[in-house]
Amino acid sequence: MIYEVRTYDLKPGAVAQAEEAFAEAIPHREKYSPIAAFWHTEIGPLNQIIHVWGYENIEERNRIRGEAGKDPNWPPKITPGNILNMNAEIWNPAPFMRPMGGDQALGDIYEMRVYTYENGSMPELLRRWEESLPYREEFSPLAAGMFTEFGDLNKWMHVWPYKDLNHRAEVRAAASKIPQWPSGAPGRVKQETKIMVPASFSPMH
Repeated sequence: MIYEVRTYDLKPGAVAQAEEAFAEAIPHREKYSPIAAFWHTEIGPLNQIIHVWGYENIEERNRIRGEAGKDPNWPPKITPGNILNMNAEIWNPAPFMRPMGGDQALGDIYEMRVYTYENGSMPELLRRWEESLPYREEFSPLAAGMFTEFGDLNKWMHVWPYKDLNHRAEVRAAASKIPQWPSGAPGRVKQETKIMVPASFSPMH
């Protein structure tokens, strides 16, 4: 299984129209494969929409995208000129990650944290996370834990759902007190985070 995470940077004020366009087009796109998640950013880098698609492998991704590209109702009809940049990355799910998608009512906000590590750090990171995650999930579930396969390499993404920002603060404060958390590995060189809100049509909400 792989996940393609597509991030679009939009002009200020363009997010609502872009989400409406996706809402109209998603039923046509899902004739080929289901969407796993759709969010827009609320805190961090603003005016972003992020959509996630799961595939069995690169060959399936290429085939499905080719088929969907021939559909007259896809891609979404976002106002021309409102997309400033488009970025796509392929991520491998960690062995302990539950599949994304389906109807998962996990939270009203999601935090996406992306860490960049030195080359060769990922096996140790995955080992430590597998050991410590059950202790962290006593407070809230992991929505996604993945590492890059294509795009910027040596990146680790973990996504957490919360009821609201107060709940996030409470959970993070409580989790910081358990000796098995935070997890990680030597070689972390960069950290980024963003708070995201799921679209009304997102399977993960």
